[in-house]
Amino acid sequence: MCGLLGEFVYGKACLTAFETFDALLALSKQRGPDSNAIMGGSYYQLGFNRLAVLDLSAKGNQPQYSPSQRYCVVFNGELYNYKRLASEHGLHNLSSHCDTEVLVHLLDVLGIEATMRSLDGMFAIAIVDTVNRTLYLSRDFAGIKPLFYGFGKQGVVAASQFDQIFKHGFFKSDLRLRPSVVKGYFGLGYMQAPDTIYENIFQVRPGELLSVSATGDVTSTLLTQFEGVGTTTIPEAAEVSEFDRVLSNVVSEQLVSDVPLAAFLSGGIDSPLVCALAKKHKPDLNTFTVAVASEQHDESEAANDYAAFLGTEHTTAPMDASVMLGHLDAHFQSLTEPFGDYSSLPTYMITKLAKGEHTVMLSGDGGDELFFGYPRMQDVIRKRGWFSIPFMIRKPLVRLGIKLKLWHSWSPYLYRSLDAFVMSKHCHISLKRLEALMPNTPFAEALERLYKVPNGMSDGALLHWLRYNEFYGHMQRVLVKVDRMSMANSLEVRVPFLAKDSIAYAWGLVPEQRHGRFNLKGLLKTVLSLHYPKRLIQTEKKGFSVPMYDWLHDVLKPDVMRVVFEHAFYGAAVLDVAAFRQYVRDFFDGKHKEFWGVWHVYAWQKWAISSGLV
Repeated sequence: MCGLLGEFVYGKACLTAFETFDALLALSKQRGPDSNAIMGGSYYQLGFNRLAVLDLSAKGNQPQYSPSQRYCVVFNGELYNYKRLASEHGLHNLSSHCDTEVLVHLLDVLGIEATMRSLDGMFAIAIVDTVNRTLYLSRDFAGIKPLFYGFGKQGVVAASQFDQIFKHGFFKSDLRLRPSVVKGYFGLGYMQAPDTIYENIFQVRPGELLSVSATGDVTSTLLTQFEGVGTTTIPEAAEVSEFDRVLSNVVSEQLVSDVPLAAFLSGGIDSPLVCALAKKHKPDLNTFTVAVASEQHDESEAANDYAAFLGTEHTTAPMDASVMLGHLDAHFQSLTEPFGDYSSLPTYMITKLAKGEHTVMLSGDGGDELFFGYPRMQDVIRKRGWFSIPFMIRKPLVRLGIKLKLWHSWSPYLYRSLDAFVMSKHCHISLKRLEALMPNTPFAEALERLYKVPNGMSDGALLHWLRYNEFYGHMQRVLVKVDRMSMANSLEVRVPFLAKDSIAYAWGLVPEQRHGRFNLKGLLKTVLSLHYPKRLIQTEKKGFSVPMYDWLHDVLKPDVMRVVFEHAFYGAAVLDVAAFRQYVRDFFDGKHKEFWGVWHVYAWQKWAISSGLV
């Protein structure tokens, strides 16, 4: 929902000319097509493109000043608890029913840090304190909404989109790649906060409050971080009933909208649960799913069964190679940063279809991360013991065991440490090949820390740490995908599982162990059975995907060959272009099957070309 742009200069530095600033703001027009405005003073200017969702009148437009005129604010997102906050703090003199007005009033009442701590929602906020001449940037605790910023000699630029920073006059003539972050992109397919591929350009971390003074002094406060081990062990029946109540209340709050609202519905567990609860509060709920022309990837039949049981008006978006090709370039032009998750293609398609009649959608994202939904978590716990054996002893043991057919996994043979094994679960170019492509290049420090497994943990504590890693790692890539593709179609996506109450409840749980194995996602499966007959509930996890291996070998191959081999390769100053091209050539020659990695290379080039960088 919406796109913001802010500029804050030091000392006597000059602001960017209005026309130039307005052109940069227009880069995020698709994020907020309903109105746009720019406000500011001698040392700052804030611009906003609005997607109107609450109070469609001009009273909801931004930027807005607080009643005291001390704070100038631009705010992208939704505050689900704004009505409660207005009541708790006696905000009775409101002229609208939009959350932005509540936010600016709260700043006068509570101040900045206390206000940020009180918010429940998805948000990226830029605030200029005109009394203390300070810029504040803050982002929601789950990282749902994006917020980029860059430090130039003249001052700071903040924006919803990466391209609004690197195309700004403070930076565009001096873009220097950071090899360590570029390496992370090629492995994981996205830029992990707080870093970006460029020096001096960053991302606000989930739950962070950043302040920049008039002299350029920076202070960072992490207001919210979810970590630690759960302690809640309550009887299953009570546990199921309580979480059903918590999520139902969350969904009810997220149904508040002055524009048409619907929901995504897959054949899995998370979105069917969200839809079942939403249907109880909104009887006329519409639902949407994608039908993929591949039995291995298609969940549309199961989604149709869920929709039929709920009685929703259900729409299915067909997704085959010809449909994909028709929207391929528009999809890539919507990616204003390097991003390599190819499930962005069906996400683009379904959000485009949903936008035909709706402006807000509910999704089931976050359920896997919060409720231990990934089988790879169990795999790490099952094999962790191998990594206590020195690598040079472990390698021949693994080889001998496989030869004698005592076990089948090569993982303890391939990875020196448990850290590397965990990272390999998220890396789509094998770590060995990635090292060959970018030798002597470490990963960025923040990424190394994210994948550093603490020593001496029990299996239960390790499982909780793996959830922390998924939440602040892989889930961030999922949220980038959903935000960028939905905003490309001027569609807001709300994520009930990532409300504060839902996260807090999930984080306190101790997963049940059965026969030495954890019952991953057991709570959600049980809660789902309260709303659907068991015959409908799917246990096989397919994910939101398409047959990319086949498409790369068929309909996509000509374009891959064109952008990788015939076009200038972006980043040649820090990358071994010949090695990357050989990696792609080896895939087509059948020497490896890392189609994800090939997509990362392809997506890198498509982004660079559409951004005018090569």
